[in-house]
Amino acid sequence: MRICHVITRLIIGGAQENTLLTCEGLHDRGHDVLLLAGPDTGLEGSLWDRATRYGYRTAVIDSMHRAIRPWSEWRAARELRQAYDQFNPDIIHTHSSKAGILGRFAARSLSNCAIVHTIHGMSFNRTQPAWVRRIYAGLERHAARYTSRIVSVADAMTDQAVAAGIAPRDRYTTIYSGMQTEWFTPDEDKRRVARQKWGANDDHIVVGTVARLFRNKGYEQLIPAMAHAAAKDERLRFVWIGDGADRDSYLHQLSREGIRDRVTLTGLLPPDEVADSMQGFDMLVHCSQWEGLPRTVVQALLLEIPAVSFDIDGAPEVVIDGETGKLVPLNDIPALSAAMLHLASNPQDGRSMGGAGRVRCLSMFNHHHMIDQLESLYSDLLDSSR
Repeated sequence: MRICHVITRLIIGGAQENTLLTCEGLHDRGHDVLLLAGPDTGLEGSLWDRATRYGYRTAVIDSMHRAIRPWSEWRAARELRQAYDQFNPDIIHTHSSKAGILGRFAARSLSNCAIVHTIHGMSFNRTQPAWVRRIYAGLERHAARYTSRIVSVADAMTDQAVAAGIAPRDRYTTIYSGMQTEWFTPDEDKRRVARQKWGANDDHIVVGTVARLFRNKGYEQLIPAMAHAAAKDERLRFVWIGDGADRDSYLHQLSREGIRDRVTLTGLLPPDEVADSMQGFDMLVHCSQWEGLPRTVVQALLLEIPAVSFDIDGAPEVVIDGETGKLVPLNDIPALSAAMLHLASNPQDGRSMGGAGRVRCLSMFNHHHMIDQLESLYSDLLDSSR
């Protein structure tokens, strides 16, 4: 098959890693793959080097930017259509909000081509003003008219999209976002090295977070919960993996709360180093305000690390309360603190939850399984069109 994937930008992030694993897996199976993406990068780091080295085709759509720029959107759609015409794909598969709308708009009149879109996270969500949500929902409904199948990375995404009237339920397929599960194998040596690097001894309880230092990732709720928990348990230490525009603001908040000396910031790390660093966690706390299905939670569970997460979006599909971690009502700071303290005080519960999480996630999130499902979906769509 000739398969074209389209994504807005290739920063280090969950949707991007999913897309690259898909392109790599399809290329390895002999399909002709083209990846189209805009030129923007960010503080998160870039995945362009990985994409261009692998061997499948890549191209930059110069006019496609993450920021809304009405004067350039038509140019981006025109560039996409030109790339489609040159490649003559059997399948066009779009990812992320901007590329999902522009990529499907540019493909709407193509014949003998199936159009697939993946919802990694809803383009309209609870963090946006109501008028923004209405605009994005309208654009998604319009784009869905010429979409052959919509892939959701969690059942929750399908439920939200159907509730918003984007498309009927029978147009959706859930395919969990694959990852390189072999990177996330518990290793005592790596755990010891990571903890030594942070100055954490055997008595310390390391609470880890992996997220951009940016609003909507929940640091406004996490920091006061950390301060409350730290006052109750002297053993608690905190490690943040990531960087972002709000780093300085969060450092000031940590200082005001009196816990700056108990928090280690690693900055940006390459994906494989993230896996090694997470080995040192005793628990992972994830406070994002909206998400498709949080990959960092899955990665922690693969490492047999219990997870604490707000009870939103796809999180309950992997964080089974009391079984693989603790679910907390959205933005409930006392409950977030209590969940950390419970796992700190009950290490046997944490080990049991982590073990159950690894068993649950190993098959659900193996990237080879994701490729199997996507390849089968593409074949079915082409067979139906023929």
